This record gives sequence, structure tokens and C-alpha cells, in this order.
Amino acid sequence: KKGARRAAAILVCNQETKQKLHRYNRSIFFFPVNGISPEEFCQEPALRPHPDGRFRILFAGRLDPIKGLGLGLRAFEIFSRKFPRAIFEIVGSGPEETPLKKFVAGRGLQSNVNFIRWLPRPELFRKMEQCDMLLFPSLRDGGGAVVVEAMSAGKPVIGLDLGGPGFHIRPEWGFKISPQNPAQVVRDMAEAMEKLCLDEGLRSSLGRAARRRAQEFYAWDRLGERLFDIYREALHPGLDQSSL
Repeated sequence: KKGARRAAAILVCNQETKQKLHRYNRSIFFFPVNGISPEEFCQEPALRPHPDGRFRILFAGRLDPIKGLGLGLRAFEIFSRKFPRAIFEIVGSGPEETPLKKFVAGRGLQSNVNFIRWLPRPELFRKMEQCDMLLFPSLRDGGGAVVVEAMSAGKPVIGLDLGGPGFHIRPEWGFKISPQNPAQVVRDMAEAMEKLCLDEGLRSSLGRAARRRAQEFYAWDRLGERLFDIYREALHPGLDQSSL
């Protein structure tokens, strides 16, 4: 608390942290903990669907309860009733892997849900290029690097209005669901999946906006410029920056 009061600037990566610290200091700046290297913007991504032509949803991350993947699978189950050829690829491992696989088997979704162990970063980016959207329903995530990575690959994202993903996602490039209760979250995610599946133009426009956002805000050189501006403001509060 003393440190927060004395700080010339406080950097936070989500709205919840800002609300907690606002009582101690008003010099608070949003600054993401996730960025993208310039080489990962090597070329403009095109719509490159998987060769089998099936609508593909991707999740990547540790399989922990806080990632909300149980809710995501329930939403996918509803969605897959209307779109039985859809595929949900889950990249990662963790303590929830066995319960999640039991859910998939119990609901007869084995032909629609693929569990994939951790992939090297280049292979994960290839998965992103071939998916149609990212689903990341994390309940507690300070950053959420995979959201920024999917945005850089030109993919729309469905997530919750919580933590880092709530900071990253905006309506211009994804669906940010405000959680009220589990049933509502599941229903809203399923509806968002359906909208993206039915409207290729929407997927394309959201994906282009996501990539622009990643380039303009999350590229490491842009974040460096942002951090430099914060330092200048902290050292010279209220000073006309153009004079420095």
C-alpha cells in the first residue's frame, strides 16, 4: 500500500487491478504483459481454412479449472448439435485433462473434439492459421497471451469480460461475454460460435480488425514506445511532451 501511494506511475494489465489500486493512486496506466515480435507479422494472413473444410475452433493453454474450458465444452456441445461437422481442437495439458476427456466421451463428442499435447510455438501458429476462431473462456487470467497471438494471426476471439482477456477483446474484433451465471455464459458462447460459423464476412472483418489492433498496440516496439511515454509522464508530470 505504501508503494502504491508513493509510485509515480502504476502499470496494470486489467481493469480489476486498476479498481483495486485506484484508492491509493490515480497515476495508473494500462500496459499489457503480452506482446508480439515483429517477425510474427511477416505477411498479411489470408483466410486459410483447413483442407477438410470443417469449421474449426481452437483453444490453447494449460488445462486448469480457472481456464473455464468446462464451460467452453458445454457451449461447443450446444453448437455442435446444429453444426455436427465442427471441430474443437484443444492444445495443452494439465490437471483438468482427464475430467474434460470424460465429459467429451460421456457426451459422444469424440469425433468433434481433439486433444493435442503442447506444441512448439511455430506449430501452434500454424494451428491458428488454419482455425476459424479462438475460444478462450478463462475465468482468471491476468494477461492471456494466446488471445493476443490469435489476434496477430487475424482470428476473432470469444472470451469473457474478465482479467486480461477482458482488456484485450473488444466488439470490433471479437465477442466479449459478461459473465452472470454458468448457464448464461454457455448460451452466449454457443450463440457467438454460431454467428461466426454462419457469417464468413463477419469472421473476416473481425479478424482483420484483430490483426490491426495487434500490430498497432501489441507489437513489442509499440509497447516500448508506450512505456517510454509513461516514463516521461512519471518523470515530468504535466509537462508538454513535445518539448522533450
